[in-house]
Amino acid sequence: MSNIAFIGLGNMGGPMASNLLKAGHAVTVFDLIESSVAALAEEGATGADSAADAVRHADVVVTMLPAASHVKTLYLGDDGIIKASRAGTLFIDSSTIDADTARLVGKAAMDESRLFVDAPVSGGVAGAKAGTLTFIVGGSSESMEQARPVLSDMGKNVFHAGDAGAGQVAKICNNMLLAVLMAGTSEALQLAIDNGLDPKVMSDIMLESSGCNWTLQKYNPCPGVMEGVPSDNDYNGGFMTKLMNKDLNLAMAAAALSESATPMAATAQNLYKFHQNNGHADKDFSSIFRMFNKS
Repeated sequence: MSNIAFIGLGNMGGPMASNLLKAGHAVTVFDLIESSVAALAEEGATGADSAADAVRHADVVVTMLPAASHVKTLYLGDDGIIKASRAGTLFIDSSTIDADTARLVGKAAMDESRLFVDAPVSGGVAGAKAGTLTFIVGGSSESMEQARPVLSDMGKNVFHAGDAGAGQVAKICNNMLLAVLMAGTSEALQLAIDNGLDPKVMSDIMLESSGCNWTLQKYNPCPGVMEGVPSDNDYNGGFMTKLMNKDLNLAMAAAALSESATPMAATAQNLYKFHQNNGHADKDFSSIFRMFNKS
């Protein structure tokens, strides 16, 4: 078992750190919110007074932060966690950020004889709690293989997408498609409802037809069709609309840099921006269904 430092104990990070404890690792945790640290300490983690203190004796450091600016501040500079760690430390950043920031941090780590992978996740809060996340990893083969056992204790799928930054590119491509699928599925279901069809019947038809997709299989956006998903709980929990917008912004920025054509994603981005600005920022992204609902 490894000595692991975990920084960033939010809705995703907290359960991920908890699963590392359950796997038998010695885990030191830090978060700016003291109650989050205290909650993990009750499960057996060691609370640290600062991020630097958390990483000082760690073999592996896992970070889960809101945005690229937070990642840069935490990792880089003379007071960053790279400098505070020991040579040979493996850093795993599971934040969803732009690929250039991941590459920048990865190079800074390698320059100081540390290892680094960007490992954004798919699976949401439910997957974090259940330990069934999918990790999409960018980094060297050596770093990847060292990270794999730790990632496997927090998830069930680990994919090596390529060099540093590749994990971030793969993640935003996946979520870009997810946004398009969720909006399209919501639109189709509402069209069926408007024309007198039962949404459960329509969902069953599409599940066995060419319109089948993940949103119908695992995350139906129409209330009353599927149990245990956000649409069955007034769209609470899950992956918030504002986070989907964050990922769409990252996708569109990447598309601009590579001059890629993304007309479907651009439409989805406009829909989700409008939806967020109409009071749904903290609701699950499947609440886009409400945009098409006449009632």
